[in-house]
Amino acid sequence: MSMDAPEQTDEPSLDGDYDPEAVETRWQRRWVDEDVYAYDGNAKRDPNTVYSIDTPPPTVSGSLHMGHLYGHTLQDFAARFQRMADGDVLFPFGYDDNGIASERLTEKELDIRHQDYERREFQELCREVCQQYEDEFTEKMQGLGCSIDWNNTYKTIEPRVQRISQLSFLDLYEKDREYRKKAPAIWCPECETAISQVEMEDDERGSHFNDIAFEVVGEDAPREEFVISTTRPELIPACVSVFVHPDDDENQDLVGETARVPIFEQEVPIIADERVDMEKGSGVVMCCTFGDQNDIEWYQAHDLPLRVAIDESATMTDLAGDYEGMSTEEAREAIVEDLDDEGYLRDRWEISHAVQVHERCDTPVEFRVSKQWYVEILDHKEEYLEAGREMDWYPEKMFTRYKHWIEGLEWDWLISRQRDSGIPFPVWYCADCDHEIMADRENLPVDPLSDEPPVDSCPECGHDEFVAEEDVFDTWATSSLTPLINAGWDWDAEAEEFAMDNPELYPFDLRPQGHDIISFWLFHTIVKCYEHTGEVPFDATMINGHVLDENREKMSKSRGNVVAPDEVLAEYPVDAVRFWAASAAVGDDFPYQEKDLTAGEKLLRKLWNASKLVDTLAPREPDEPADLDAIDRWLLAELDDAIEDLTAHLEAYEFAKARDRLRTFFWNTFCDDYLEIAKQREDEPSTQYALRTAHRTFLELWAPFLPHATEEIWQAVYADGDEELDATSIHTRDWPAPQGHEADLEAGETAMEVISALRRYKSENQLPLNADLESVSVFGPIAGFEDAIQNVMHVQELTVLEEPPEISTEVASIDLDYSTLGPKFGSKVGEIDSGIESGDYEIDDEADVLRVADEELEDDLFEVEYERTYSGEGEMLETESAVVILG
Repeated sequence: MSMDAPEQTDEPSLDGDYDPEAVETRWQRRWVDEDVYAYDGNAKRDPNTVYSIDTPPPTVSGSLHMGHLYGHTLQDFAARFQRMADGDVLFPFGYDDNGIASERLTEKELDIRHQDYERREFQELCREVCQQYEDEFTEKMQGLGCSIDWNNTYKTIEPRVQRISQLSFLDLYEKDREYRKKAPAIWCPECETAISQVEMEDDERGSHFNDIAFEVVGEDAPREEFVISTTRPELIPACVSVFVHPDDDENQDLVGETARVPIFEQEVPIIADERVDMEKGSGVVMCCTFGDQNDIEWYQAHDLPLRVAIDESATMTDLAGDYEGMSTEEAREAIVEDLDDEGYLRDRWEISHAVQVHERCDTPVEFRVSKQWYVEILDHKEEYLEAGREMDWYPEKMFTRYKHWIEGLEWDWLISRQRDSGIPFPVWYCADCDHEIMADRENLPVDPLSDEPPVDSCPECGHDEFVAEEDVFDTWATSSLTPLINAGWDWDAEAEEFAMDNPELYPFDLRPQGHDIISFWLFHTIVKCYEHTGEVPFDATMINGHVLDENREKMSKSRGNVVAPDEVLAEYPVDAVRFWAASAAVGDDFPYQEKDLTAGEKLLRKLWNASKLVDTLAPREPDEPADLDAIDRWLLAELDDAIEDLTAHLEAYEFAKARDRLRTFFWNTFCDDYLEIAKQREDEPSTQYALRTAHRTFLELWAPFLPHATEEIWQAVYADGDEELDATSIHTRDWPAPQGHEADLEAGETAMEVISALRRYKSENQLPLNADLESVSVFGPIAGFEDAIQNVMHVQELTVLEEPPEISTEVASIDLDYSTLGPKFGSKVGEIDSGIESGDYEIDDEADVLRVADEELEDDLFEVEYERTYSGEGEMLETESAVVILG
């Protein structure tokens, strides 16, 4: 990571080359030690003067990955800009150490199984393991130079957060937004817990379609059998009915009859229902409890019996007879084999189809009936959609994902989990009548497994024995409360209402997150906060994309294409990595490319060397002259223009546009053009003032992107070392504002082109830069900059031409696309070539056609190269906006 720099002291200095390793470590430590980014909460503060970020708490399940690095850097761009623009910023940090991910990490780290421990004991082991990972994560986040307020942190399992999570549960329960009932739930056999709809995803898997014959029972049966096509023959022991579509004329004779299930022999009714997909298989389907969403709807609509053939670990139950104890995969093959042996298997063929899996472990889900807690959301879908419309989306297109998710919801939000690590439901049940006993608010947080209920007897039936709820909350039921956690939401017993310690923060200004958790975190946060406060919890959301590999493939361990942040940060400066993070539009997935990192390194060198040069050319605090020379006024007018553009881009979270606009001004306008001129004008007070003004300003403009390098230079050149860092840091300064410098920007830019062309002419002709040029004529807008061109390039006589010089434009060559021309014109190609060679052709620029050999060639068949020549006296140089004649 070092740029061949000599060893530096702890004092900021411009001596030697830039040493990012020493500089970045030093400032990261000082920013944290001296609380430079601390937020000073004040409940009476005007919320319009605070910018608050609802930061995502990363799951404590391993090391920093490129998504963390990229996403948190984008958040930091916003935080640093807003801190300079508005002053007060809350940029907190949280850890999601609550739930399945933490359990799996603990089991893997300690090589244990949670089933072998008492719940409390296993929870303590989870806390210890998570703490180690959190400490490591904190260190790495600080190593990214993020301006997080480390005094404002939280963990989703800490007592304060447990209290808020349980308060949320009680509040929604009292508002009749929650219910508990025995119902089919989506179940993960691997994690052995119910999950919600949002935790499922489709995965393309190989399978088989099996055509299985069912007998029709009864002497008057219309036929002996019918065929059902299924990918899940292991569900046959759970079959409770057969369905036919009412419009299916071919199978209407079966409706009202009874079918006998092969092998297992149970007899089931055949019923008509419009939910049957007539295009799938034979058009006749079996209903098992449960195979999919349709089975559940049929079970509820037709009051069907319950047959549980698969248990919580995807093992066949005693209902499966001879197949009891087999896994579902084993039973599937065994049952198919037996169906074939007994003559029921009519056909079997391979298919590939979408299977619903648990996104955490890629295990196909099952559907089981059990008592679970739900948050009612289906009846408020339109309100949640309206809440989404009230927010600003960056990029705007991401609202469509949110909208589609809500429109596709089919289940209420299942929030109970059958896990050992998590926040307990604050509920007990009467052992006699099952009446729900809720904890008192003042006692929260509670754990029903170890705490007593708040009553001595059941208020419903008077019974004095209770059963503790053993389930814990889904982790999203807590993570969805992050705005309320950070604002200090709690029950005010004296006022008998909910209140916030820091109401000035809420609603939060920004929710930054990845597009993959719009349906998880963003949606559930809106649900919870809207139901509790009646408000949308944030004004805007910034949705970042994913980092792909260089071939635009998703990074994954199985592909072996994962880029580790540790390796990147070991090779490149942090500021170079941050420069890379600003290379793509927010919301877009983009490839990891080292060229952006090397470009960042080059920029750091350029910034360092330009700063050293400015320090030799101008005093650090020059007086402002009464009048600025044209060239200096032009630079500061260009700077004003850049400030306006950058401010607009950063306010709209357009970090890539801001970065590229600033780089163009700094590298091209300041370094390539102006700095070369300033070397020859260093004694001019006007130039000294412009140099220092521009240097101070572009350091401030670069500060959100390159915090370490800009802090080092600022402290070395401009800061008062006797003051506290939070007062002198470049990151607590006011964001630059345009100073109102007026100049003809077009004329100035053209003058720069002319100077560059003359400088290049001298270099190519091996003339010293201070060599005199006797006569130069310019056609182009340079009004007001004549003196600058003459003085800088030592031009004895400069003439501004009113009319363009006599320049002729001739065709240098015509290139034909023979791959298309040959098949289209065949033997005529030779005539076309001859016509072009002899000059017997006509180019119609307006119609974009070439007429030759009695044919018209469209513009996709040819390409013309033109050559401009000057026939007058002297030598012609051309720039984008001007023509220059020497001699």
